[in-house]
Amino acid sequence: MSVAMLTVSEDEADIRLDRYFRRHYPHVTQGALQKLCRTGQIRVDGRRVEAGTRLEPGQSVRVPPMPVATKPAPAAARVLDDRLAREIRKMVVYSDPQVIVLNKPSGLATQGGPGITQHIDMMLDGLREGDAPRPRLVHRLDKDTSGLLLLARTPGVAAKLSAAFRGRDVKKTYWAVTVGRPDPLSGEIDQPLARLGAGPGAIIVAADRNDEDAQSARTDYEVLDSAGRKFSWLRLSPLTGRTHQLRVHCESLGTPILGDPKYGADKAHVDGFADRLHLHARSLLLPHPAGGQLEVSANLPPHMRETFRALGFTAGSTPAPRRR
Repeated sequence: MSVAMLTVSEDEADIRLDRYFRRHYPHVTQGALQKLCRTGQIRVDGRRVEAGTRLEPGQSVRVPPMPVATKPAPAAARVLDDRLAREIRKMVVYSDPQVIVLNKPSGLATQGGPGITQHIDMMLDGLREGDAPRPRLVHRLDKDTSGLLLLARTPGVAAKLSAAFRGRDVKKTYWAVTVGRPDPLSGEIDQPLARLGAGPGAIIVAADRNDEDAQSARTDYEVLDSAGRKFSWLRLSPLTGRTHQLRVHCESLGTPILGDPKYGADKAHVDGFADRLHLHARSLLLPHPAGGQLEVSANLPPHMRETFRALGFTAGSTPAPRRR
């Protein structure tokens, strides 16, 4: 065994060093990797690094002699049910060699958890092409929220897109139907949030700025139309990415989102309308990993289309995806 020098590829841009090693040396544990970094045996461009260091294309990674992996028993191929494969393919609204964008239906979880038997993550093999890597989730939506969900085709693209989300370079626009009309009709909600409880039963609440558990949370909003003072169609643009932020912020205005099963109490549930969350991830504007920008929009789910018709709101046609 001898020292190896590996070059970071374009597809591995912004990937963490520990994840880079898991791809190339999956048998090396996190603890062993951290020790190799602490003792300077792993270096990047000749410099000492930490396991969480992010890599750039063209950098040289020094790899000391590594233990030989024992050959694992061949794993059984994962076979996705044909029905689920067809379902996830129908959700695709945009696809290219780097990214996939889905229009997730309301009621379908993004990932698994207690009591969840079907979710997007388990269906991703239905989008895999040949021997290509399994597509990866870049962000998440609540189970009850419909709309755009971004996937990366490779780990390197996932790292680039995740960095764009962390850097607030992705513009997310949501549509919501609220019970009541906010006053004023547009503005910024600057309301810190805090988590109460743990696990599936935890809720998010508006918090005092001096609360040690409070997290900054800001949302731009605008009323696009209203049915008197009873219902409103809102455009929501989160400026931070807190759990349930839009739902709690709308509640803090006194105008909960129609059909919200967790926030808004009885006011959120109105006879004559579908008792489902009326929150939809309408559009994404993001830097494309191959250059330029990608803009994608998603059609409303059936229950929101029906509510729009009942209230006289006109959404118009959905723009086709654009790369520019």
